[in-house]
Amino acid sequence: MKNRTIYFLAAFALATVTIFVTVAGHAGRREFWLTPPKSETEDYMVPPPPFTEGIFPCTECHSDIPPNPKRRVLEDEHTDIQLKNHAENERWCLDCHDLKNRDKLRLVSGEQIDFNHSYRLCGQCHGDKYRDWKMGIHGKRTGLWNGRKEYLLCAHCHNPHNPRFKPIQPKPPPERAENIR
Repeated sequence: MKNRTIYFLAAFALATVTIFVTVAGHAGRREFWLTPPKSETEDYMVPPPPFTEGIFPCTECHSDIPPNPKRRVLEDEHTDIQLKNHAENERWCLDCHDLKNRDKLRLVSGEQIDFNHSYRLCGQCHGDKYRDWKMGIHGKRTGLWNGRKEYLLCAHCHNPHNPRFKPIQPKPPPERAENIR
């Protein structure tokens, strides 16, 4: 009995060391850990943002309009945009869109970013979702498990101005097999 225990412990120790050495040897290979880019300056592979047709680049219209940072109800253009269920009493267009360069988004730090990096903007307030998105837990990620991956932007699933999903009417339960003729 005592010899069995010693053999079992020795086999377990050997297996543990083998696994540790194997994993440590792969630690430098990014694809082994399935991690996204290591810094904010590295790009995630994302498809183009889902712009409404004819609305981008914004400078086509905004280049001739003097910027007005005053919070107000929009009456001429963008009247269909209403912040709903997205801190509508605390937010204003220029919290996310850059005042001077309308073809860019603006982080809280003042840094301008492209629309295809909008995940950084969303992540400023939604840090837990951003963390999960980067790891492939929240949102959709496609690609190879050990290679190139493509992520969907937040705006591919959520309307940035009204991000909550609309309620879905429940469907009736499926028919039981014995009731189908």
